[in-house]
Amino acid sequence: MEKLGRIHPNRQVITFILMMVLDQVCSQPTTRYSILEESESGSFVAHLAKDLGLGARELAARSARVLSDDYKQRLLLDPETGDLLLREKLDREELCGSVDPCVLPFQVSLEKPVQYFQGELLIQDINDHAPEFPDRELLLKILENSQPGAQFSLKLAQDLDVGSNGLQQYTVSPNSHFHVLTRNNSEGKKYPELVQDRALDREEQAELSLTLTALDGGSPPRSGTALVRILIVDVNDNAPEFVNSPYEVQVLESSPPDSLFLTVLARDADAGNFGRVSYGLFQASDEIQQTFSINETTGDMRLKKKLDFEKIKSYHVEIEAIDGGGLSGKGSVMIEVVDVNDNAPELTISSLTSSVPENAPETIISIFRVGDRDSGENGKVVCSIPENMPFILKSTFKNFYTLVTESPLDRESRTEYNITITVSDLGTPRLTTQHTITVQVSDINDNAPAFTQTSYTMFVRENNSPALHIGTISATDSDSGSNAHITYSLLPPQDPQLALTSLLSINADNGQLFALRALDYEALKAFEFGVRATDQGSPALSSQVLVRVVVMDDNDNEPFVLYPLQNASTPCTELLPRAAEPGYLVTKVVAVDRDSGQNAWLSFQLLKATEPGLFSVWAHNGEVRTTRVLSERDVPKHRLVLLVKDNGDPPRSASVTLQVLLVDGFSQPYLPLPEVAQDPAEEGDVLTLYLVIALASVSSLFLLSVLLFVGVRLCRRAREVSLGGFSMPDGHFPDHLVDVSGAGTLSQSYQYEVCLRGDSGTGQFKFLKPMIPNPGIEIMESPQCRDSFVFN
Repeated sequence: MEKLGRIHPNRQVITFILMMVLDQVCSQPTTRYSILEESESGSFVAHLAKDLGLGARELAARSARVLSDDYKQRLLLDPETGDLLLREKLDREELCGSVDPCVLPFQVSLEKPVQYFQGELLIQDINDHAPEFPDRELLLKILENSQPGAQFSLKLAQDLDVGSNGLQQYTVSPNSHFHVLTRNNSEGKKYPELVQDRALDREEQAELSLTLTALDGGSPPRSGTALVRILIVDVNDNAPEFVNSPYEVQVLESSPPDSLFLTVLARDADAGNFGRVSYGLFQASDEIQQTFSINETTGDMRLKKKLDFEKIKSYHVEIEAIDGGGLSGKGSVMIEVVDVNDNAPELTISSLTSSVPENAPETIISIFRVGDRDSGENGKVVCSIPENMPFILKSTFKNFYTLVTESPLDRESRTEYNITITVSDLGTPRLTTQHTITVQVSDINDNAPAFTQTSYTMFVRENNSPALHIGTISATDSDSGSNAHITYSLLPPQDPQLALTSLLSINADNGQLFALRALDYEALKAFEFGVRATDQGSPALSSQVLVRVVVMDDNDNEPFVLYPLQNASTPCTELLPRAAEPGYLVTKVVAVDRDSGQNAWLSFQLLKATEPGLFSVWAHNGEVRTTRVLSERDVPKHRLVLLVKDNGDPPRSASVTLQVLLVDGFSQPYLPLPEVAQDPAEEGDVLTLYLVIALASVSSLFLLSVLLFVGVRLCRRAREVSLGGFSMPDGHFPDHLVDVSGAGTLSQSYQYEVCLRGDSGTGQFKFLKPMIPNPGIEIMESPQCRDSFVFN
């Protein structure tokens, strides 16, 4: 008080004018914002600059700060955009418990001139808690003479959520004895009440088990269950009654745990076990169960933990007395917490300038708030700083103070000041808090940014997705404040044909490099460019670094067959002499792959073949070779399908088709060349000639066979006549017969099929295997032959 009396009159006038301005600020309406609980840190709350009618630059210039009444900084202000953001996740149940709505007041302070704005943050509840019963199993004893319509209160479930997300109703499993009703107690909490539907018979059923379900109103709803065990007991017609309910008691917040503060008493007119009373808490919340305990036998109520007047000022505790027959009586205890001076004053720094330029009077060093969690005289505080220092304290708004320079500072005489702020309350005994602020003279921007590496090499796989993060360029600046704030930018590449801005972009704030479009290894394998890091000092300093981006190959190209060409108008036919030895090189498939590395390693595989065991393909060079000696039974034309596959992951492949024609020699006169087209007139003349020759031959053979057959029959008949009418039995011809062609003899009868093929320019004779002998001549038609004759 003596210091206040010595304040200069000019300072009193300034303080009076400042308080008048603050009164006008306080008259402004309070703005309320809302946000869902459990929102992530950095979530958007409001555009504070727009709501205050100020620009984002003006907020930053006036050193806008957000302050909370609970001495915790849960909000932050983005100086660039003027947006109000969350500093941390907020848990509505932790901050407000069962209080609804959950509102956190805050203030916004501005400098030049000093202004304050009131605001409130409404934390909206989400359904993140399910109802939960205090016990998984509830025991209920009911007299057997209980009449239908009797009601029995059960322990309520706790749901930390509020409003529609809180506990809404109870249900019970279907049964014929009871149904459940949802009731509200004196505190507005919902508890279950079991209603009896029909008379009970202990001799018929001594115990019932029901499932009690608590449902909240969230979307989707959450639920909790408990097992209700109902014991049917004999008649007990008197319930316990508390003597002095409701009880009222005062407890000092400094009382230690396990302190006895009250003994309750209930009496029961019944005798024996029915008159024996036990005590307990009734429908107690988690907070009450964690704070108080009651002795079941004596009724003594004790503290389980220390009380905090600043957190909870009073408690309403419901108690019950249960006799041995299951009847209960209810009572209540009102507990008032008495405040003591157990909290030291608190000092919260909301704005601090650790570096002050010299020769700058009336510079704001710090804005802070003082307070005390106690009440009455215990909560009143005074604030002071040491004398003989070029600083003064100014009371600005409620418990807010501003520390400013009183006269210009001289860095040459003193480079650092340690200012101790002392805050004392008026309680008994007095409690004091001190906080020391260090103020230094500001520096100049004399350090350029330095990159963490002399050069950077980054690798990115081709066919990348757009906006892919490929690496980060990092630089540091040993200066502080804005002198150390670094921005990054791309430098024009040395290659003028490289469109760097269409390939990459860099985040100016953190140096992250992003690929703007998909890169192609086959078109661009690597490129170099420069990155500049510039600080925000005055004048600004910068440095450069070289960045090399290497594109890694991906298996995005299929093998391409160079030989044989698959898009030619005439298919490629390879000639294979029938006299070729095993391992004879038929042809070689040549293929390439635009990829590199193992993605370009090619292997060859034979997929299909007219005769699978005749050809093989070397896996690494594509050579097609024979695997055995050719025989007359091998078909003259073969079709091979080869697979060319690379070694990528996943592998890519291409197929190639080969036509192989078996020839007796490369000089065969009737061999048609695939690249020379025959004249249709010449082909028709040759075919007509062959048909004429074939018909003449067949006709001659047919006449010869008929004559031979008639001769044999005549000889047979003549022999039978010469033998006097005895007929010889039919039998096989002699073992040795002359061949039709006169080429030799056969040991058995053979059937041959002679075909004249009309689908080529050459005649072919096809000899089939031996058939069952049949005398005579058969004329057959084959779909592969124009005319077919069979001889036996």
